[in-house]
Formats: sequence, C-alpha cells, structure tokens
Amino acid sequence: MASGNVKKKPLRIALIASERTLCEYSIFLEHLMVGLADESIRAALVCPPGCDVDAVFTGAAEIITYPVLNLPLMGPLNVRMLVERLAKFEPTVLHCLCESKASLTRQLAHRLDLPYVLMVNSLQKRWGHLAVSSKHCTKIIVPTESIAANLASVHPNFSDRIEQINIGTFVTESRRCFSEPSRLATMVVADPLDKADDFENLFSVIRHLLIDDYEFMTVIVGGGRAERQLWKLLAALGLLHIVSIVPRHMPWRSVLAAGDIFIQPQPNFAFDPVLLEAMSIGSAVAGCKSGVDDLIIEDRTAVVFDPNDELSIKGTLQRLLDRREFARQIAGTAQQFLRENHSVSKMIAATLQAYYEAQQ
Repeated sequence: MASGNVKKKPLRIALIASERTLCEYSIFLEHLMVGLADESIRAALVCPPGCDVDAVFTGAAEIITYPVLNLPLMGPLNVRMLVERLAKFEPTVLHCLCESKASLTRQLAHRLDLPYVLMVNSLQKRWGHLAVSSKHCTKIIVPTESIAANLASVHPNFSDRIEQINIGTFVTESRRCFSEPSRLATMVVADPLDKADDFENLFSVIRHLLIDDYEFMTVIVGGGRAERQLWKLLAALGLLHIVSIVPRHMPWRSVLAAGDIFIQPQPNFAFDPVLLEAMSIGSAVAGCKSGVDDLIIEDRTAVVFDPNDELSIKGTLQRLLDRREFARQIAGTAQQFLRENHSVSKMIAATLQAYYEAQQ
C-alpha cells in the first residue's frame, strides 16, 4: 500500500452490487455506507430491481437499478441506460462488490474511462475466468489470506494488484454462548441448502444426541433447491419438533443472537459473513477446515470436526454441550480475535485509501 501522503481529491463512489451481495453481505455494506457518509463522500448503489435496499443503511446514497428492462436482448440497452445514469452521478471510482458483477464493472469503467476496485470473496477455479481490466482495475480486494493466495496462484498476472482488507464487524461486549443457564441450548446452522447430502450426517447426529437425552433446539438459516428434501428428511428422522428452517432473507443477525452454538456443516469456498457475525456476538463455533477457513482456528476461535464422519461431528457437539465453560471460552477468544483483526474502522480506512490511490 502506498504511503498515507497521497494527495486526496474529493471522492464520489459508485458501488456495484448483486442481489446476493445485498442479502449475504448486508452488514458489511451497511458499515461501508456509514463510513462513506461519515466522511461526507457521495455514493451511488447500483443493484438489481426488487432488492430490499431498505434493509441496508444507504444514507443519502443514490439508488440506481440495473437492469431496468429485464427482457431478452435488452442487455446493450440496459448497459447504455446505466452508463447514462452513472455519467450524471459523476463517480470518480467504481467499486465492484462481487465477482458476478466484474464483467459489467469492466464495461462501465471502459465506457466512462474510470478506475475501479474489484472485490473477490471466493476461491477461484484454475479453469475459470475473472473479468479484470488491466487498464482500469487498480486493486483487487480480498477478505482473507487464503483467497489472496488462491487468486495470486490462479491469476499471477494480477498478483501485484491484490490487497487483503479484512471485513470488519462490531463485537459485542457480552458472550451469547450459554449466557442464560436456564434456557434451552440452541444451535444455529447457516447454509445455502443446495444439497441434502450436506446435512445427512448432521441430522443423524442431532437424532443420536436426542436419543442420548440431550435437550436443545436447532435453527437452520437458509434456502435453496434442497429445502423440500430436507423437510422430508427431518420428518423421516422425527426431528421436526426440534429443528426449524427459516429463510435467509429474514433478519438473520437476530436469529444468530438466539444461538449458543453456531455450526458450519460443510467447508465454505467463499468468505462467510454469517460466520463472522456469529463469532462477533459470542456464539461458540463448530466448523470444518478446508475452503475459506481463515476464521476457524482450532481450539482457539472454533472447535473443528470432519463433516464426513458422524462420530467426529457428535464428539465435537458433545464437547460444547457438556463443557459449557469451555464453549464460552472458545466464544470469548473468537471475539477477541475479531477485535484485533476485523475492526470496522480499519476496514473503512483501508478501503478509502484504496479509493484515493485509484484516483491518482
């Protein structure tokens, strides 16, 4: 990163977001928008029509919907209309918030002759293509060391543009994990629900814990093509009375706040903002390694299991349910890790610096 004496011109930022970004990264986006507002930086948010922008603090930001005409063969016209709207806003830097909008942002940067920064939040496949302009893209921002290393390996031509900026969060002073001894233990799971196979071992373990007279309830946050199969599996295992599935579009931070234990059932190959928030409120995390696992440090910020081994899953959950002070210790250590490495103020400062450098 360049030194802090870069001459700072007034910024006007256009944020390019997908529907998934607005849903899953809503807290990050809200923190970023508040940071821009605090610095009196004008912002525009480009997002698909129908998105619940009211769920995210946008301040005085201008909301620009794209595409306006969601019809076949209307792509070129939609891009032209978006270029015209952005030209009126007069941004100085574009910020693409996810890989799915990388191609669109590259087009906009070319037509408006503007610099942009690109966020990459997931591991890239060696045979995949990432749309990056060698002329206009000044930074590729990644949230973890594992994604930075992967990106540099898959796209070595862009390695000098990669910068890690940890996504920030506000950590609560208290620990949610077993903070009310008389309350029924609650486990929360967050997952896209795309494959029923991802849950078979976990549901079997929940059934065996129930047979062993453990008292708890489980909430699954998510939605996807396998949801109907999961309901059938829960019914077949006799778990409908202790396992609930709630949609991802609900205020999931309030759902997380009810959980003593947060379970990551499978490796995640993208940065998981829900895991970050679960740690921030003081839930004890049970997760698995591989994928983007930078937040999961065994027996420090989380306990770790093998998702393909029922005995491993059961032993890990029993460890947390039986040893509640140990679970609270894991939760507290994770919170301290976030305070040291995932502060919102540092995230905002580093992002603003990336914007200012892009303008030069």
